[in-house]
Amino acid sequence: MVHSVCPVGLGGRVHSQLVGQNATRHPTLHLRQALGTCASRQSRATAFTVTRCLSRGRQQQSVACSAAAANISLPSPDGGSIPFNPSPEGSAFLARIKGFLFYSFTLLLSVPLFVSMLVMTPFVLLFDKYRRSAQHFVNNVWAKASTTPFYGVKIEGAENLPPPDQPAVYVSNHQSFLDIFTLFHLNRSFKFVSKTSNFLIPIIGWSMFLTGHVRLNRMDKRSQLNCLKECGRLLGLGCSVLFFPEGTRTTDGKMAAFKKGAFSIAAKSKVPVVPVTLIGTGKLMPNGKEYMMYNGSVTMIVHPPVQPKKADDMLRETRDAIASRLPAAAVHPQLATKE
Repeated sequence: MVHSVCPVGLGGRVHSQLVGQNATRHPTLHLRQALGTCASRQSRATAFTVTRCLSRGRQQQSVACSAAAANISLPSPDGGSIPFNPSPEGSAFLARIKGFLFYSFTLLLSVPLFVSMLVMTPFVLLFDKYRRSAQHFVNNVWAKASTTPFYGVKIEGAENLPPPDQPAVYVSNHQSFLDIFTLFHLNRSFKFVSKTSNFLIPIIGWSMFLTGHVRLNRMDKRSQLNCLKECGRLLGLGCSVLFFPEGTRTTDGKMAAFKKGAFSIAAKSKVPVVPVTLIGTGKLMPNGKEYMMYNGSVTMIVHPPVQPKKADDMLRETRDAIASRLPAAAVHPQLATKE
């Protein structure tokens, strides 16, 4: 029995079918029929590798062919391809060097930009106390200048972004330390939630405080409630808020179940949720290896906003939108709504 794969539906979902016992007699013919027109040129090249491994004996067919098929890149809805393998590629030694250069360059940029934020703080508090657009502009410059020399960012669906002055809840999957840096490329002013300890980091944490981002102590239930209240208050004052509803960065490369808090706030504040799919940050800088930066690029897909309705419905629609551009194997099931 030979397994074939064919991408169907949104997000490169995989349909597996059994070709039949006759495939052992004519493996090349049946594999070509199975892949057919649904496979890209890259997939067909991989199929050739699979057919070669079929000649090595029945006992090796399953393991060898599965390994070759796992390298197939499945087409995404826009004609691109999404690889199944989330592991970084390249030299670990070079990744360490690149990581050191990235942090050194970011620190070098941070000093003059932080000084500029300090200088403008009195004027910001006087004329723009809540949105703090000027300081967010400095954050944008900082993030873009830090990342542009090290990796490219492609944005799809920018037309789905709300106007800059419209409050909204931005929601994204969370793969890497680089996610925040990347999301600043959207050119939208937003407040994001971060651990209280991050605000103590010299310069970076202090700039977060000046910009008015929201502090959270994950171990304190009262802090969690206060965080949600503060986000609701900011939305009411015309500010946008960014959430990673998984709660933390992925540990296995897969998108985890979403918590409900962001969607409850959006429903109560009657503002839209803007789903954003991040692809590639986890391979550039894997969670737990923040000292390394591999080569690659990042794609951000901005989906149409989910309009205000019941929180559970907003959660489901948002998660489905984000997951639609990820491989099915890279998404954990949403077994139950998390508070």
